[in-house]
Amino acid sequence: MNSLPILEVKELSVSFQNEAQSFHALDGVSFSLAPSETLAIVGESGSGKTVTALSLLRLIPTPPGRIDSGAILFGQFPGEKLNLLTLPEKEMDQFRGKSISMVFQEPMTSLNPVFTCGDQVAETLKLHLKLSGKQAKERVLELFNEVKLPRPGELFHSYPHQLSGGQKQRVMIAMAIACDPAVLIADEPTTALDVTVQKTILELLKNLQESRKMSILFITHDLGIVSGIADRVVVMYQGKIVEEGDVERIFRSPGHPYTRGLMACRPPLDVRLKRLPTIESLMEAKENPRGEIITADQRKLNHQKLYTGEPILEIRNLERNFHSSHGFFRKTATEVKALDSVSFSVYPGETLGIVGESGSGKTTLARVVLELIPPTEGRILYKNRDITCLTASKMKLLRKDLQLIFQDPFSSLNPRLSIGSAILEPMKVHRLHGNDRNRKEKVIMLLEKVGLNAAHYHRYPHEFSGGQRQRICIARALAVEPQVIICDESVSALDVSIQAQVLNLLNDLKGELRLTYIFISHDLSVVKFMADRLIVMKNGRIVEIGDADDIYNNPQSDYTKNLLDSIPKPTF
Repeated sequence: MNSLPILEVKELSVSFQNEAQSFHALDGVSFSLAPSETLAIVGESGSGKTVTALSLLRLIPTPPGRIDSGAILFGQFPGEKLNLLTLPEKEMDQFRGKSISMVFQEPMTSLNPVFTCGDQVAETLKLHLKLSGKQAKERVLELFNEVKLPRPGELFHSYPHQLSGGQKQRVMIAMAIACDPAVLIADEPTTALDVTVQKTILELLKNLQESRKMSILFITHDLGIVSGIADRVVVMYQGKIVEEGDVERIFRSPGHPYTRGLMACRPPLDVRLKRLPTIESLMEAKENPRGEIITADQRKLNHQKLYTGEPILEIRNLERNFHSSHGFFRKTATEVKALDSVSFSVYPGETLGIVGESGSGKTTLARVVLELIPPTEGRILYKNRDITCLTASKMKLLRKDLQLIFQDPFSSLNPRLSIGSAILEPMKVHRLHGNDRNRKEKVIMLLEKVGLNAAHYHRYPHEFSGGQRQRICIARALAVEPQVIICDESVSALDVSIQAQVLNLLNDLKGELRLTYIFISHDLSVVKFMADRLIVMKNGRIVEIGDADDIYNNPQSDYTKNLLDSIPKPTF
């Protein structure tokens, strides 16, 4: 590896100004990136990772953002290094996408929904390399083959909404490497992707780097995926670099308490913990990183009590079919079986985990169980009562018993309603607690129960962090005093430290309020921590069901084995 860096960041400071105050997003950040090296930047939301990446391309919105000081030097040899912060905007445009390129976190919002995927990649080639339309199309098809997209010719003419999450991310990668950049910035490129898709994207980036001799700046909040892709690691906390070193040294002997906290917050696969450690507790040295372990005997005793009674929910031979049209001018449609003869029971006080890749039927199952979409065939029994036969008015009364916590807390909260009003609204719909004064008292009690307080009542969703918004959604689900809560990927996009807090909260509430959970996730380590029993789904069918620990320790199906093998694990 060349010792001369291709990119040097020196004492970079960035601030943001709002109406009330100015705050520092980056405070004297310095690091370097060598040719053909992969440098990982890890940290929680708000640590400054993405601000650093956007600063390199001078994409910080001004106002409210401002680069206060520092230098960003680009070039392989001392005599040809340019300070990107001093370049005129027109020259900077030549660097973006050509010399330094970026893969953004969310491909759906990064791709333009009104243009085909092929045209969007071709636009980059026409702009920077001045290729003709025919030449650009040929090059796009080569790029689609290089990033291993299936049916490149067909996907060239497809729109973003017609592709899966993993396919959209591959289109973004193809666009990013189109002009053969020297540096590729990958900003959380695998967040919220299935473990199997995540594994293929990481392997793809690694292979592309080796074949193109690119340098990669890999940004993530998950230390678990770093060991397989990075050469060195930079750990950021509150806008500063708190630790830096090669991957093996960081994993074997992390020096900073924050780094140790990031590693300890991830649910372990080798033991079952009663509570996950949080970064706050580790930074204050209040508890052992491992915490209290639930033994096999304790678990067996708990399950003997759990499964002696009658199920609270029974799913019998559930099926759900969809008809998909191929276009406006095609009359033929194909029938897709999203759920195929699905049967299982859920017991009071149980957490039933459901895992599988995107398209396996997990979310469809949740919606059918809640009667948000009707089943094609089968029965759903809640307390021995078939709810598939209920009228709309009777189902409305039953909805208070069956609640859902969505994946994205921001989009599931009304931005025009204060959080107090959002939590109070379902109480009013179901005529609970008599009057609005009593309801407001109940809302404040729920806010305190989920770790917020009365001062938050009149604030709006945009004023909260992702973890706080998820707590608000949990409070809203609890507002109608449900008995069963379905958590649909409710922690998948959260930082590992915030995720640990929310998972601990869900377990605390389960014990205190005697709740029953159906916990849906693509993250198998999270499901293992939460679940008593586990269902593995593939193509709308259950391929495996049983005790969560038994399935993890001795998976029976090849599909389950593949899911487990795809979990990122440190190699040291």
